[in-house]
Amino acid sequence: MNDADFMESRVRELSARAYRNNYLTHTSFLGSAEQAAFFDALRKLGVPKNVPEVNGSRYLLNGGHPDAERVMAIFLPSYLTEEDFLNSENENPAVISCIKAEPLLRKFSDDLTHRDVLGALMNLGIERETVGDILIDREEASAYIFLASELTNLVEEELIRIRHTSVKCSAIPLSACSASPEFEIREGSVASERLDAVIGFVFRLARGKAQTLISREAVFVDGRLAVSVGMTLKPRNRVSVRGFGKFVYEGMMSETKKGRSVVRVRVYR
Repeated sequence: MNDADFMESRVRELSARAYRNNYLTHTSFLGSAEQAAFFDALRKLGVPKNVPEVNGSRYLLNGGHPDAERVMAIFLPSYLTEEDFLNSENENPAVISCIKAEPLLRKFSDDLTHRDVLGALMNLGIERETVGDILIDREEASAYIFLASELTNLVEEELIRIRHTSVKCSAIPLSACSASPEFEIREGSVASERLDAVIGFVFRLARGKAQTLISREAVFVDGRLAVSVGMTLKPRNRVSVRGFGKFVYEGMMSETKKGRSVVRVRVYR
């Protein structure tokens, strides 16, 4: 079974279980390629575009924080709304936890990196698919680790050293994470706030190339497959372009004398 067939089978299984048994189910953490496979599976299953429901079960993509790159596909039981689920997860996580790893002696600590933290987790025998985003707070010299909730106790008790730095790990509410992904701010003029125009500006592509990427289903807006090259972006839309990267659209800052829009985006580094 190839990856695409496996994802389709998994989506069928999890959504059906959530609907029939009326309890929450979810995938492991999905990277960008796996998220693309997830949406491919929805298309093969005949799920209408931009309709977050499969086999009678509503779903959402969640990685524990608003700008998450790695997310789980979570299928909800009938009694649980998306809002109720997110509120419950913040204080009593059943799916995704956040662990804060901070040095015991800040004065003698290394400057931790994403690779350092991930390596330390792998050394504990933890599988990559159970780990979401790892955010570094350089001012605190701390790391925030999003991971499957069942691993919370293991990481709190066993992760005591990252590289040469002794650390203390403790679970915190998802909303208490003070770090955020690193972005590069870009501003420039575009013909309009259309999706194809902004993608062309961000990734320095001809507009025709941007339109081709959209038509080939390589573009996602807020986790949903983009269905129109003429879609108008709104502030805080998160755009992912397979093979190029991700950015957050911040909106139009001004208009030039020639009627072009000056826009601002935050591009993931």
